[in-house]
Amino acid sequence: MSLPAELFRQLDMMVEERGLPSRSQLMAELIRHALAEHEALTRPEEMLAGTITLVYRGDRGRVRQQLAESQADYLKEVISSQHVFLEDDQSLEVLLVQGPAGRLKALCDALRAIRGVHQLKLVTTTALLPPLHDHAAPGTRGRVRSRKQAGGAR
Repeated sequence: MSLPAELFRQLDMMVEERGLPSRSQLMAELIRHALAEHEALTRPEEMLAGTITLVYRGDRGRVRQQLAESQADYLKEVISSQHVFLEDDQSLEVLLVQGPAGRLKALCDALRAIRGVHQLKLVTTTALLPPLHDHAAPGTRGRVRSRKQAGGAR
């Protein structure tokens, strides 16, 4: 791989500032992020896990209620949420999500459309949470199936 000298210099600075052992480790991280983003854009059925980070202003009408209603519409995708109050009546909320890329994008679009949401970012990975519950057939006594056996379902 060849890079322009200035980009190479910036890359080396980033490696040093992050305390990474090599350029290769940084490049692998950047490529993983790019591939997960590519999957989310080009394969809407691909299962992804990740986080949605929101910053919003709480004094704008019913913003918290609208956020809760939107999340309820995506109950299968929203695993958990964490909320903290910030200065100036702002809030920070982080959602742990998993589901088809198209559903995660639709969730982000629904949240982004709420007046009062200032920032929203989805970060995804193709690594998934293990299945939380086994929906085994009666008589199998709830044996845990691998993701491959379960057809990739959670």
